[in-house]
Order: sequence, then C-alpha cells, then structure tokens
Amino acid sequence: MEQTINTSSRFSEKERDYHAYQARQNFLREQLTIQYELDQVHKAKLEAEKREQAALDLVKQKDVEFKKLKTLKDLEIERLKALLAKTT
Repeated sequence: MEQTINTSSRFSEKERDYHAYQARQNFLREQLTIQYELDQVHKAKLEAEKREQAALDLVKQKDVEFKKLKTLKDLEIERLKALLAKTT
C-alpha cells in the first residue's frame, strides 16, 4: 500500500512538473510572438518615417526650384520693362 502511495505521489509530482514545464514553454512562445510583433511594428514605423522624410526633402527641393523660377521670372519681367522703357 505504501509503495502504491509513493508511486502515485511520484507520478503526481512528475505530472505537475510536466505541466509547469509546458506552461513555461507556452509563456516563452507567447513572449517571443509579442516581441516579434513589436519588432514588426517598429520596423514599419521606421520605414514610414523614412518615406515621410523623403517626401519632406522632395517638397523642400521643389520649393527651392520654385523660388529660383520665381526669381528668374521676376528678373525677366524687369528686363522686359527696361527694354520697353528704352523703346518708348
């Protein structure tokens, strides 16, 4: 009888240990999944920031080009006014 109780007790301990091990493994898998998802979100955010910065750089470049064209236009208008003033 005592041997049966000891065997049963050892079996219960092994079963508890097994369940504790499985619970730990499940926890670790969940943590790895969460970390992977966080890494993916972070990566997407960095890529979006890069695209945003590229768009801002392009807008700045176009603004500079626009200002140059405006200056050239204004210079051309002044040149034509001066030419017109000479001919009249």
